[in-house]
Amino acid sequence: MLTGIQIAVIGGDARQLEVVRKLTQLDAKLWLVGFEQLDHAFTGAVKEKLSDMNMSGIDAIILPVPGTNAEGNIETIFSSEKVILTEDILRNTPEHCTIYSGISNAYLDKITQSAGRKLVQLFERDDVAIYNSIPTVEGTIMMAIQHTDYTIHGSNVTVLGLGRVGMSVARTFHALGAKVKVGARKSEDLARITEMSLMPFHIKDLEHAVKDTDICINTIPYPIVTAAVLAKMPAHTLVIDLASKPGGTDFRYAEKRGIKALLAPGLPGIVAPKTAGKILANVLSQLLDNDLKQRKGNTP
Repeated sequence: MLTGIQIAVIGGDARQLEVVRKLTQLDAKLWLVGFEQLDHAFTGAVKEKLSDMNMSGIDAIILPVPGTNAEGNIETIFSSEKVILTEDILRNTPEHCTIYSGISNAYLDKITQSAGRKLVQLFERDDVAIYNSIPTVEGTIMMAIQHTDYTIHGSNVTVLGLGRVGMSVARTFHALGAKVKVGARKSEDLARITEMSLMPFHIKDLEHAVKDTDICINTIPYPIVTAAVLAKMPAHTLVIDLASKPGGTDFRYAEKRGIKALLAPGLPGIVAPKTAGKILANVLSQLLDNDLKQRKGNTP
């Protein structure tokens, strides 16, 4: 149980509703910022404006998966008001206050470090990333079906990267009957690709590897599907970029060549927000419980 803990949930999409539901069930006291247009009410949760918040008693701040943008703005699907997280706001919290976000950026790193507050990036955790790969793969399949006029079965699919998402994508498309090749850099990843009965290739050979590609799925958050690579793809190739914004694809050149290229970060929140929210809620409840027990243990 999280009895006695006070949490500010600032902004977010439908995934945050599952987080709020879970934490209120565990008896936490929640302050919801950026939710004034939400019709549903949660027992133990109070809607509040950030400017009216007394942050001195807040034990944890939960941000949306993207965290903030480069200017500190927080995404608020259930509000028309601009919500900005600043260093001063963080400094007004207790020293033990922990900030939870899916990912971070230079701005969020800077204000948390300057304020001396702990920042936890949930998507850096293996468990969250692996669980999230499931709705990500389902969303990728959906996009592949919607944007092609051929079956996945028998298609030539190129997956870039063998991380937690790349491995799930490659395995699932292979199971659907696609001819899957996977590009990686590390020798151990190339060995794993072979063990999975897939076709491995080194990323440096990408231009050659995409010559017969029907669907190219990128998971590498680095400019990798460049103009030179796109120039070697068949005109009918569909590119699905799952890397975090701005992705790893030259979308300008893809459009110029007439290749359909889709940037699709955050698929779990789009195709399965309830499941994605439950994943975050379960991990957050464990982390908050551990933090509460640790602070109680340190209390004389």
